[in-house]
Amino acid sequence: MAETQRQPVPRNDDGEIDTALAFLAFARECVIKKTDGLSEDDLRRVMVDTGTSLLGLVQHLTDAERYWFGYHVGGIGQDDFDFSMAVPADRPAAAVLQDYRDAIAASDDLLRSITDFDQLMAIPTADRRHSVRWVVAHVTGETTRHAGHADILRELIDGTTGR
Repeated sequence: MAETQRQPVPRNDDGEIDTALAFLAFARECVIKKTDGLSEDDLRRVMVDTGTSLLGLVQHLTDAERYWFGYHVGGIGQDDFDFSMAVPADRPAAAVLQDYRDAIAASDDLLRSITDFDQLMAIPTADRRHSVRWVVAHVTGETTRHAGHADILRELIDGTTGR
């Protein structure tokens, strides 16, 4: 099967922050790319027994961006995230995708204001204040893992492959 969504991995290697943020951006782009050109029904289509859909993955990652970067690093908002992958039927796919893009933009604004990844998160998790470095690595890992799930779902929907 041909890889129809392939793009090269980042070649950024100008420092820790630049490299880390390039790979985070790449993982996010891979997730969004998996939704390109699909209908509302295909985006909501459940392909595995766990109930996961492409749109559900995007909704889940939106909460992850806001929880880890906004809440824990930035100290913004409340811990009221549910990380659900069940998208309400009356919530348009375009709105879910826009929420993810908005969450990414807010995270990027916050991360651009941080010059030292040794900085500790504003709000601890499990009674520990991890560094921004840890949070970026964690969110990158989670996003990459879910991008892999999205790859498989997209291939099952219409045969499109690639990262």
